Amino acid sequence: MLLKSLSVLSFGVFTLGATTISVVPIHEPVSLHGTDVDEAVSETGEALQATVISRPMALSGAFPETLVEAVRTPHRLPTNDPNYAVEEVNLLVMCRVGVAAEIVDGELQVGLDVAEMAIPEGIDLTERQVIKLAIVAVRKTLEAYQEPQPDRLVVAVSIIGAGEGRESLSELDCRFEIEGS
Repeated sequence: MLLKSLSVLSFGVFTLGATTISVVPIHEPVSLHGTDVDEAVSETGEALQATVISRPMALSGAFPETLVEAVRTPHRLPTNDPNYAVEEVNLLVMCRVGVAAEIVDGELQVGLDVAEMAIPEGIDLTERQVIKLAIVAVRKTLEAYQEPQPDRLVVAVSIIGAGEGRESLSELDCRFEIEGS
């Protein structure tokens, strides 16, 4: 019995040790509130107090799905200034936008769930601007991933939960293709 338990235990350890962890760039939409940056020109061409930035992350799991879902990872900006006390800058976390991704019939389907979306006080952005920045972040993350890949990646982004009063957010649904190397 003990031998059987040890073999199960050693198999479990072997399985955990076999996980591949990759360090990859993740782009995310961030708020610049609490900084002295005013009216930054964003990736969407608008002057906003927000932008899309890249940061490295160590990830494991299914790629590219895990990459897309990591765009919504909590992020506190490191600082050397004791007056900068902002706890969270990732707009998807702050505004409660969910992110899910899966491959269906060879296409990467990305869902941005806005059912619980709420813009916090002090964030001078519209829901539409937050979603546009999210789409830019997803696209840039996938472009970095796809660059060395041999095949093209087809991506469909859908806005989920755009119920009453948010119907116009569904207009931001989009499809794009990213070429491989």
